[in-house]
Parts: sequence; C-alpha cells; structure tokens
Amino acid sequence: MSDEAAAEEAFLAVEREVALLFRRGRARAADMSRRVHPQLEGVAYSLLGFVEESAPVRLTDIGLYFGVGKATISRQIKVLEGLGLVAREVDPLDRRSSLVSLTADGAARYLRARDGRMARFRGLMATWETADVSQFAQLLERFNELTEDVGGEADGTREVGGIR
Repeated sequence: MSDEAAAEEAFLAVEREVALLFRRGRARAADMSRRVHPQLEGVAYSLLGFVEESAPVRLTDIGLYFGVGKATISRQIKVLEGLGLVAREVDPLDRRSSLVSLTADGAARYLRARDGRMARFRGLMATWETADVSQFAQLLERFNELTEDVGGEADGTREVGGIR
C-alpha cells in the first residue's frame, strides 16, 4: 500500500470513529440531561456544565461558546430557569444584560449526574494505564483545538437545540 493510500485509510478511520463518538455523545448527552431532570432535552446537560464552570456568565457568552444566537440561548435558559435549575440576575456592569448561575438544586442535580458520568468513564477505562489516559486526553485536546473555529457538523461545532 502506498503512503498516500495508507494516509487516506487512516483519515477515513478517524472520520468513522469521530462520527461514532459524536453520535454516541449526542445520545449520552440526552441521557445525562434526563438524569439531571426528566423534562430536559439533550442540550441541557452541556449548557448546565458550561454555566457550572463559568458562572456567573452572561447569556451572550453562553451563545458565543455554543456558537448560537442570544435568542436561542434565552429560550434554553428560560426552560432551565422554569425548572429551578438556573437563576438570572442583572449584570451590575451592564444593567441591560443578565448573568446566569446554577441554583443550589441545579448544582446538586448537575454534579450528581456528572459524578455518575465520571464513574462510568473510570469504569470504561479501568484497564488503561494512566499514561494512556493522559495521552488520549492530550490527543483529544489537540483535535478539539483544530476544530475550534470551523463551522459545520462534521467539524465538531458545538450544537445547542439543533441549531449550530
């Protein structure tokens, strides 16, 4: 097999595995969202995770992170707010903006789901050496950096509520 053919085969293998990872990730995100609250849709877990990491965070910053408009984020946050998982407050630096944080209940529910997810990761990778887990994390980080500014589903663009 030529070097060119071997390279093409390797890229096709990566594309197949990344596509499978994305499909399984979307299904798992929906499951994780329901673990937080039975009325949540798939995107909610990711939103809650970002808010947990970044709070208090402006709606516009959430939209920028996920690559969607403020109206889309506002609708998603309104659902989370209605379920008592997040709270909004006026941004003291810009009274026209809102800051979003998890409520105590939202944080407890999110962290419980995340802890379960981490236990599952640990179980799946229990036979891997720590060095292999670290290398895998580094390679995923490199890949994610490559796809950070690229549009389109195939490139790993973040998705919220079916909108990219």
